[in-house]
Amino acid sequence: MDRFDDILDSNKLFSSTFTSENLTGTAVKGLAIVTCMDSRIDPLRIVGMHAGDAKILRNAGARVTDDVLRTLVLATHLLGVNRVLVMPHTDCRMASTDEAGIHAAISKKSGMDTRSLDFATTSDQRAALLKDIVKIESYPLLANEVRVMGAIYDVKSGSLTPID
Repeated sequence: MDRFDDILDSNKLFSSTFTSENLTGTAVKGLAIVTCMDSRIDPLRIVGMHAGDAKILRNAGARVTDDVLRTLVLATHLLGVNRVLVMPHTDCRMASTDEAGIHAAISKKSGMDTRSLDFATTSDQRAALLKDIVKIESYPLLANEVRVMGAIYDVKSGSLTPID
């Protein structure tokens, strides 16, 4: 546990002033954000929201995968989501190299052969984002009233650039 002492200590402080006990599992603002796992991204702050306002779905590259679609089905039917923001970001490793480059980098660092995985890299982030938006918009199991927007988050300026 010593590798996690900082986490547990921080949680003690957090829980001592915890005030969100009345939140439910619904997205109060009706938003789901699909974004990257990059630690420079603070999705709720970027869009001016707080805990309980939105659902956050994260993966490498902010790609719309089968698991994202599965989660959006739950969110749109049961958890109050009626808007989806797909939000990749600038300076993303998944948009700066190809599949072979990612596999080679992992192999060089750890000796692990990861070629059985598809990391969903892209050389054209805008095109990938548009494809992911269409994937959500055309998915038949989502609630009908769901609206989708794509925007690229700039990690240097903090601004969002909508893509249509």
